[in-house]
Amino acid sequence: MSELISQLQAALRARHFSRRTEEAYCRWVRRYIRFHGLRHPADMAEPEINAFVTHLAVDENVSTSTQTQAFSAIVFLYRHVLHREVGEIELVRANQPRRLPVVLTREEVRRLLAGLEGEPRLVAALLYGSGLRLMEGLRLRVCDLEPGRGELLVRSGKGGRDRVTMLPRSLGPALEGQLARARALHARDLADGWGRVELPGALARKYPKAPWEWRWLWLFPQQRRWRNPETGEEGRHHLHETIVQRAVTAAVRRSGIEKHATCHTLRHSFATHLLEDGYDIRTIQELLGHKDVRTTMIYAHVLNRGGQGVRSPIDSLSGERQSVYDALPGSC
Repeated sequence: MSELISQLQAALRARHFSRRTEEAYCRWVRRYIRFHGLRHPADMAEPEINAFVTHLAVDENVSTSTQTQAFSAIVFLYRHVLHREVGEIELVRANQPRRLPVVLTREEVRRLLAGLEGEPRLVAALLYGSGLRLMEGLRLRVCDLEPGRGELLVRSGKGGRDRVTMLPRSLGPALEGQLARARALHARDLADGWGRVELPGALARKYPKAPWEWRWLWLFPQQRRWRNPETGEEGRHHLHETIVQRAVTAAVRRSGIEKHATCHTLRHSFATHLLEDGYDIRTIQELLGHKDVRTTMIYAHVLNRGGQGVRSPIDSLSGERQSVYDALPGSC
């Protein structure tokens, strides 16, 4: 199995799939092989693929997106590693209703951010203030910031696409402080013979000195340094996502927010609050980096004003100072 997984990784990297996608595809291929008793995929075909993907929907009750990802991983394996086309497959599709995203009110966002401190607080503020996904925020580099223009460059977002979004001016002082701490850390690393950072694609080969340059440093560098025992390369990764996730979870609990709020909830809140402020859906689509505007349209259904700004008829039965329920005969 290890040789097959290595071939799969090579095929994925040759087509510039993200590291997260590579990990997910390899995980699904391993599960596919184990499901069929460690048989080699070359000895299996459409019936075995259908049995595995149907098992995910029927027995494991996975979501539609999870089942689609598993099927895509297996099709990629056959097409690009085993060089076989997968024929017609009639899948039992996971058909779960689409859920509306959890959205915080502006006051809840204030309470959540107030319950954070240090780097997790600044990361969370960027997720809400710029509409970033968590990994997009953690992978920001110094050269991605354009304070003079109020812009933020997101590199290799979902689908491998770059985009430009807003850089909140209110975060200027906090970002300057973070840059100062990162620069001091980088200076110490250079003095100790470290200071290297991973670069996207083949930039490290094209610009051999670039991995040590300040502008390519992570905005949120990790506290611990790493060393590759095989190549001897040294450097520092960005802040790990679990640090921010745990801090946000603890802040939600301390602030008394009774919603299942996560880091991604801040991105949902960013989009919804822009809609409430009257910005058009196409602008929000560009800021979020959605490929299809229908993905962005889901936020139109979570506005406090209702889909068309309609006021409930019961609210007109009594004045605003007195509850309609209290005004009804026989009410307690």
